[in-house]
Amino acid sequence: MEHVVELRDMLEARERRAQRQQALLKRFGRPLVSYTMNIAGPVKNSDLIRRGFALGRELLLGQLELLSSPCVFREELDEPTGCEGLYVVDMRPEALKELTCSLEEDTELGRLFDMDVLTPDGRVLERAEPRRCLICGRPAKVCARSRAHSIPELQGRTWTLLEESLNRRDAETAASLAVRALLYEVCITPKPGLVDRANTGSHRDMDVFSFMSSASALWPYFFRCVQIGRKTAAKPAPETLAALRRPGKLAECDMYAAAGGANTHKGAVYSMGLVCGALGRLDRREWNRPERVLSQVSAMAAGTVGRELAGLTEEAARTAGQRLYLLHGITGVRGQAEAGFPSVLAHGLPVLEEGLAQGRSMDEAGGAALLALLAHTVDTNMVARGGMDAYRETAAALTRLLADEAYPGREMMERLDRAFIAKNLSPGGSADLLALCCFLHFLREIGR
Repeated sequence: MEHVVELRDMLEARERRAQRQQALLKRFGRPLVSYTMNIAGPVKNSDLIRRGFALGRELLLGQLELLSSPCVFREELDEPTGCEGLYVVDMRPEALKELTCSLEEDTELGRLFDMDVLTPDGRVLERAEPRRCLICGRPAKVCARSRAHSIPELQGRTWTLLEESLNRRDAETAASLAVRALLYEVCITPKPGLVDRANTGSHRDMDVFSFMSSASALWPYFFRCVQIGRKTAAKPAPETLAALRRPGKLAECDMYAAAGGANTHKGAVYSMGLVCGALGRLDRREWNRPERVLSQVSAMAAGTVGRELAGLTEEAARTAGQRLYLLHGITGVRGQAEAGFPSVLAHGLPVLEEGLAQGRSMDEAGGAALLALLAHTVDTNMVARGGMDAYRETAAALTRLLADEAYPGREMMERLDRAFIAKNLSPGGSADLLALCCFLHFLREIGR
């Protein structure tokens, strides 16, 4: 909630901050960073400003950690008069000032960061170069004295800078986690019938390096999906899916080119792209709620099966998925997306996270999650390669196995791998769902 403050409020806040600064300098006898935000106008705090402040704090603490100069003491306040941070650092004051100036000058939101450095004797170190105006780039003090820009003009530029920068950072974060999820999925070993670090499973046209190349090529697509979701967030959810279709087709071309013509991630282009679009539609604070994210995916994909498969004929069926729909009524990834990927939420993700919470390796937790997904989802790749009866037998056998041993050991997983390879079976659809589980797990981790 936005709160309008008066000059008196700001002066009182400044006085209280000065008293805390002096108390900390006296207590620790080390340099101090006093961090606030440069926000024009009577509104000094809001959800957007808090996120901007948090980014500056993250950058400052991260740089201090890299320099092996962690905080000796830190204190942060969230007041109507603004966010404040006080950080006592065991570091030479001049070097600390150089660091804070680089954050103010060389980062996108840096013009809104106000990071003063106080020496142990209480002096505020001056900048070597004057700060630049948010609007025109001239020295800020000159513009302030002459009142060259109105408060509404400064406010407008501030909100635009905050929104654009934070939205871009959100999209970067989501895209990076999506690629990380794809890389984790291919690296989890052993995975029955699938490419992993040990072998190429039931595949002859791809290996682990094909998947790594493909995943890396998809980062720009995932980034764009988040941006599309943010731009269409005020529109009905299916319009976001419609806006994702063309970028998705182009991403498939990038995938084939990177993987040497192999179909490494076609299913993931669809499913992960949907999740990234859903993230764009949601407030960042909801990213760590898998049920909320997948509910948004379901809203985006509403009616997809009816529109794309209901009127399908044998003559028009071109893909394996379309033919399986006509033969068995299998709706594939479209149906899973429309339902909000229930097997991910109810089976794959809980098994993955419970295993990791128990201290199991990603190989062991991820392998068990894959089997749980395969046991509870009709995998179109399995049916296409071995037929419906073979899939049902496999799913039933895995259900019995998991009832006895929720996290099968490496020997059992390798035995399953050999059996799948012998029958030329590959649960590629379940592998895509495993990547979604990893993605949602990573999102939950950064939201803690």
